[in-house]
Formats: sequence, structure tokens, C-alpha cells
Amino acid sequence: MLRPVRVALVGNPNSGKTAMFNALTGSRQKVANYAGVTVERKEGRLTAASGRAISILDLPGTYSLRARSPDEIVTRDEVLGRLAGEAPPDVVVCVADATNLRLVLRLALELKAVGRPAVLALNMIDIAERQGLRIDVDALSAELGMPVVGTVATRRKGVAELVGQIEAQAHLASATSIDTWREPTAAEIRALHREAERMLKACVRPPERPDTWTGRLDDVLLHPVAGIAILLAVLFLMFQAVFTGAKPVMDLITAGFNMLSGAVGAALPPGLLRSLICDGVIAGVGSVVVFLPQIMILFLFIILLEDVGYMARAAFLLDRIMGAAGLHGRTFIPLLSSFACAIPGIMATRVIDNRRDRLTTILIAPLMTCSARIPVYTLIISAFIPQRQVWGFLSLQGLVFFGLYAAGLISALAVAWVVRTLFWRGASEPFLMELPAYKAPDALNVARNVLQRAQIFLQRAGTTILSMMILIWFLASVPGKPAGAVGPAINYSFAGMIGHFIEPVLAPVGFSWQMSVALIPGMAAREVAVGALATVYAVSGGEGGVLGASLARHWSLASALAFLAWYVFAPQCASTLSVVKRETNSWRWPIVMFVYMTALAYGAAFIAYHLALAMGGG
Repeated sequence: MLRPVRVALVGNPNSGKTAMFNALTGSRQKVANYAGVTVERKEGRLTAASGRAISILDLPGTYSLRARSPDEIVTRDEVLGRLAGEAPPDVVVCVADATNLRLVLRLALELKAVGRPAVLALNMIDIAERQGLRIDVDALSAELGMPVVGTVATRRKGVAELVGQIEAQAHLASATSIDTWREPTAAEIRALHREAERMLKACVRPPERPDTWTGRLDDVLLHPVAGIAILLAVLFLMFQAVFTGAKPVMDLITAGFNMLSGAVGAALPPGLLRSLICDGVIAGVGSVVVFLPQIMILFLFIILLEDVGYMARAAFLLDRIMGAAGLHGRTFIPLLSSFACAIPGIMATRVIDNRRDRLTTILIAPLMTCSARIPVYTLIISAFIPQRQVWGFLSLQGLVFFGLYAAGLISALAVAWVVRTLFWRGASEPFLMELPAYKAPDALNVARNVLQRAQIFLQRAGTTILSMMILIWFLASVPGKPAGAVGPAINYSFAGMIGHFIEPVLAPVGFSWQMSVALIPGMAAREVAVGALATVYAVSGGEGGVLGASLARHWSLASALAFLAWYVFAPQCASTLSVVKRETNSWRWPIVMFVYMTALAYGAAFIAYHLALAMGGG
């Protein structure tokens, strides 16, 4: 029986590495996190024509084994066989964008120095040929000392030959870690870059028909005025789609949970068990799961923009704005990650060498509007902002949604400017990046990535959110209403006691005791606040199945706007604080972050509440 082979895919960002992973493994893949970190781990398998089982690991993109970010550290340690509980790869496949070989050749030389058997896959070779670029594959293979294969991952062209080369290299693999490897110095990196340039000139003939479309598009998309206008238009379109495109599916999900709650309520006798299932589990979890379509649409846009190559252009455009706030050019990448979740964004700040620049970025990363805020924003906007068109074609709800995202970004820039101006003065380094060529997105790859994000959200709903909903139900139901007491039973519960105790502190910003209760579990995960509200109002006899209608009946417009303002600056979740502690190796910075964000949230809610009252929104 042939020995199984373990393969690691390594490459620069935007090289088509994930498309190659999908071409090799198809649907036979699983996604998790590496032990102890939030870096995503994607592994799949295939069976070669010879019958050999091959395991494929898709490693995070990197430009060098001289790792700085958490992603790059994982890639380096995987290649070197240093990760605990991870077998070292038998073969390393270096995936290259055939139209842009300069930086990947340097990476290939670093991989060669490690000593692992390696294969270079020239991906997107069809685009290179259309551009008139000619690559002497045999000469390049001789220069690198490794097999070189031309591939088109999206059409599986060259994949069979690549698998054959993997098998041919497998017998050279060693099961031991590379203990003799050391990180290259800056001088050695420069020497490798010069060697890569020499190889490029010797083995690659410049294109006879350059890709003029890329240049023409960049003339417009990177224009300092037109480029920013187009970027804003793209963001407007995205947020409009989040509201208008998701509503029909959200209505179906809501109806489904209402039917389920009704069926369970009819089947069970009145009592704690029925209340737990209907008011705790179904009302709580259902009120969060209903926002899954919106999160999928948001990630669909993000993944499409990344695949097309536009996200790098957005980084270039926004770098000019961030530079005015005193931010380091590389700050954009961690902040972009923070739109999904602040935790990987904070960890990605390791790529910033200057300590003060890095701390500034860590402190503002949670102000980016993460996906966990979407349920909160959507709930309040849907309940209090009318569904009407602005200028005849824009949704008012979508505009408000966009405004909340913009408020988070603007506040982050303002905080960074204050920190860098008053406390940590100094010039920021320039932002250098290589813009990828534009390419058509791979539909299968986009669909798979969106579905994976949906799976992660549902897993979160089935673990963290479910457990928190059961806890909230318990606090809202126990102890029971005393004999002869008046008013709803929830007023006499632990949740009622906690809410009434906190209410005087939050009354100046217009928060009721129910709103105060929802803020506490929101510290575990922001979206849990929605489930907490659903459970509290369901237990108190409100319309748990139609939470928005219940809130519209119990809250004033001023209170609703104050709640939105609070969540723009809402103190980050406990997981974020723990990551900040780990990244800074001090409790000082998590405390600073919690205090300043709580103060911003309270101040913003206070201003929003009293302005709304003054304008008749009470």
C-alpha cells in the first residue's frame, strides 16, 4: 500500500492558492482554527491516480518565511514542522501568479533553503499567455532546483501533472523538523531578491501584449477623486443589498421559527420546560439566526471584491486618508480584518514593527463595525427607520446602515489622530504593496467561502449564543413571582433585579432596565444582545416572535437611536480583551481599551438620546 502524502500549499496573497486548493480537494475539505490562535486552518484530501492518499493543507498567504504576522508565523512553522500536534509536510507546493513572479521567486528560494521537497505551480498560466508573457519552464526549473508546472486552477488545467510531481517528490520527504533553519537577515533577503530578479530576466520574456485593461482601470479606480467616489458607491451598493436582498429570506426564517415555537408551545403543557424551549432557545437563537442572510450577502461582496483584485485598490485609496490620521500604512490590513472580527485584526498587527504604531492600531481595531454588530443594527433599523426610498432609488434603511459603518471608521481615525497627536508623536512609514492583476472570480470558490462563513456563524449560534440564551432565560425566569405580587413576573427575577440595579446609571442615555440587561451578555458576543432582548421580552409576555414590533411598542425613537450609538462604540467582547492582553503582554491596554470605549459609547448614546428628544423623537 502506498504511503499517504501530506502537502502544504504556500504562496503570496492573491496568487490563486485557495482556487488551487479547491481544484485539488473539491468538496473533501474541512475548516477549523489552529490550536491556540484564530488563524483559519483549511485541510482537504484527494486520491491520486496511483491510489495514493494525499492530504492538502492551504496555508495563509505570505511573502517570506521571515514571518511577522500571525498568518505568516503559522505558515512558517507549518513548513518547518514546528506546530504542536501537526505532522510536517512531505512536499511543499509554492503557488505562483504566473503574471507576477518577482516576489514569489524569492519565496521559492527561501523554501528551497529550508530543504523540503518542493514544486512550483505557475497558476493563471493562461492569463500570462494571453498577455504575451513567455516563461521558459525548463530553465526556471533548473535555476530553482525544483519541478515547475503550469496550471489554471479554476479550470483544473495542469492539476493532474501537479499531482504527479507531488508523488514524484514524496519519496524525498523527511519526517523530521528542520532544526537547522534560521530566519534570514534583511541583507540575506535583499540578496535573495537580487537572485530572483536575475532568474526573472533569464527565464521570463516580457509580455508582447501587456495587460492594458489593468492600467486603464487603475487610472480610474485609483484616481484620488474618482477612485474614492467609486469606492463609496461600491459600499453604498453593498449595504443596500444587505437590506433589500436579504429581506425575503429573513421573513421566511422568521416565519419558520414562529411556526416552530407555536408547534412546541401547543405540544407542551404550560411550565418552565415550555418557557425554556419557546422563550429561551427558540426566541433567543431564532432572533439571531434570522440575520444569517445579511451576513452572507456582506461576505459575498467582500469575497468577490477580494477575488477580483479590487480590495487591494481600496487599501491603496484608504491609505491616503489613514496617513492623515497618523496611522501606519500597514494599518489598513488589520483594520480590514476587523470588519469581520476584531480578534484576527488585532493579531494581524504583528506585521507592524513600530510598537507605538502597533498599539494605536490595536486600540482602534474594535471600532471597526464587525459582523457581530449586524444583528443589532438590523434589528433597530428595521424597527424604527421607515422603509422608504431616498432620491427615488436608495433605501433609507441601507443609508442608515452605511452611516453606522462610516461612523465606526471615522471614529477610529479620530481616536488614532488624538493618540498620535497628543501622546505618541512621530512620522508613520509609507505603505508599500503590489497590486494584483484583475481577474474573474471563481464562482465555486466564492460560493464555498460564503457557505463556510455561514457555517461558522451557525456554529457560533449553536454554542456561545445558545448557552447565553439559556442563561438569560434562567435569570429572567427565576425566582418566580411571589404570591400576591403585582406586575410581570420578570420584574421579580434575577434579570429584573440586575436590570433595575443598573438602570439608574444608564437612565440618562434613555436605556430601560431591559436594555440594560441586554448589554451584559453582549460582552460575551455582541449579537447575543439581540437574543437577550428577545428572551427578556418573550418571558415578560411581549411578542418574542416579532421582536422588532415589540421593541417599537416599548421603546422611544430616542432610546433606539441611543442604543445604536452605544453599539457603534460598544465595549468589545471578552474574547477581544483577552487577545489584547495576550498580544500586549499586559493588562494595562485591555483596561485602557475598555475604559475609553465605554466612555465613548456612553457619551455617544447620551448625545444621540438628548438630540433626538430635542427634535421630538421621544
